[in-house]
Amino acid sequence: MSTFAKNNLATPITDPAQLIDFLAAGAKPRERWGVGVEFEKLVIDATTGEAVDYARIAVLLERLGSAGDWEKIFEDGRIIALKGPGSSVTLEPGGQLELSGRLCADLFCSHGDFAGHINQATTIAAELGLAFLGLGTQPFSPLEAIAWVPKERYAIMGPYMLRCGDLGQRMMKQTAGIQVNLDFADEAECFARLRLSQALTPLLYALFANSPLLDGAPSGFLSTRGEIWARTDPDRTGLLPFLLDPDAGFAAYVEHALDVPMYFIHRAGHYLDMTAQRCTFRHYLAEGFAGQRATLGDWDLHLSTLFTELRLRPQIEVRSMDSLPPALSMAPAALLKGLLYDADASRDAWELCRPDSLATLDETLRASWRDGLRTPWRGGTLRDLARECLALAREGLRRQRLCAVCDEGIFLGGAEEIAANGVTLAERLLADWRGDRSTRLDWLKRHCGFSPDLKSLCPERCLENPQEDCGHNLYH
Repeated sequence: MSTFAKNNLATPITDPAQLIDFLAAGAKPRERWGVGVEFEKLVIDATTGEAVDYARIAVLLERLGSAGDWEKIFEDGRIIALKGPGSSVTLEPGGQLELSGRLCADLFCSHGDFAGHINQATTIAAELGLAFLGLGTQPFSPLEAIAWVPKERYAIMGPYMLRCGDLGQRMMKQTAGIQVNLDFADEAECFARLRLSQALTPLLYALFANSPLLDGAPSGFLSTRGEIWARTDPDRTGLLPFLLDPDAGFAAYVEHALDVPMYFIHRAGHYLDMTAQRCTFRHYLAEGFAGQRATLGDWDLHLSTLFTELRLRPQIEVRSMDSLPPALSMAPAALLKGLLYDADASRDAWELCRPDSLATLDETLRASWRDGLRTPWRGGTLRDLARECLALAREGLRRQRLCAVCDEGIFLGGAEEIAANGVTLAERLLADWRGDRSTRLDWLKRHCGFSPDLKSLCPERCLENPQEDCGHNLYH
């Protein structure tokens, strides 16, 4: 879910230029830039480690909604989400619980929201015999044992996934990730950031690889989630080739999105299935569907169903990170903010990461899922690249500091430790993956479990005197 506030979605599309204008409307002056982070967590039975069904998660959502400032969202009488003033809690197809954090001016704000949500959710979950894992794939439950969350859209997407790739339903029900949403000032800056983010995708997978398990056993990958996403649907996943063109802009992204087959449109509270016709948005725009004509809301919905490694909605969304343990969950946002929101860091990172070709980038990306930081990279490995990019990000964050004590580089510590020793979270997990189910479950909980004691990392001085010290008191 994008954190961008969209207006006039009912407006009919009468001119293709409106599609470009929709993306261009995401531009903001620097003083209004923010960072939004979306955290998916696996919900498991605390005793067995198995994925839990919707009925138990619905109780969790109901109690979570009653405990905070949330509006409960229902579909056909069933609770499916919670909506807050600037954030939301939603369910993915296999019951994964996602916090879509509000757009924050700094990472202390994002972490504070995350910590508050986790502390509340884990307390309630423990009372219900549930637990959360910051892991990129379900560790024990096979695909057929995971029930679908009863959302109308998933009833359309699920069957379609069987026709357009071999792992699409696994993507929907067995994976969890982290997404970072970022702003831009104008078209040129937007595409420079998209271009750099795409060049960083192998590094993001390698550094944050945390999904080495599937169906109760090692999968042969450090990021099984990366492999699953790549085999979901070739029409809507992977890299964006046009980003290698230095002149690419909003029009190029629109051309790409126009030719992706649509899942559905939403009318009168229901989804109209478009998958049988494999109707692209280009065709829908020209011919309509079932007596309906295209609106900006249809375009917005369609953009949300593109599953490339990064996308534009119209914020920049970077999607190449496995779900992570709580102590590392802010690290992807810190790395990206440090590199993308500082001109010097962006320039230097681009020189380090600039791909020779799409084929080379794709080859490195696929290798990163299996080999992590050992993946070859320009005479060295992705571990070398990680250390250099983390150093650039730390300096970039230092230059963005809001006050003397508000250095967001604090969120890079865990990632820097991984890069320093070259051992990914996935490899740490595999190193002690032994024993019976109970032993392995205990190890999983220690590796990536959540507990109700996550502390906000905003410096106390900022909280005590925010106007004088940090200027980000609006977020606390």
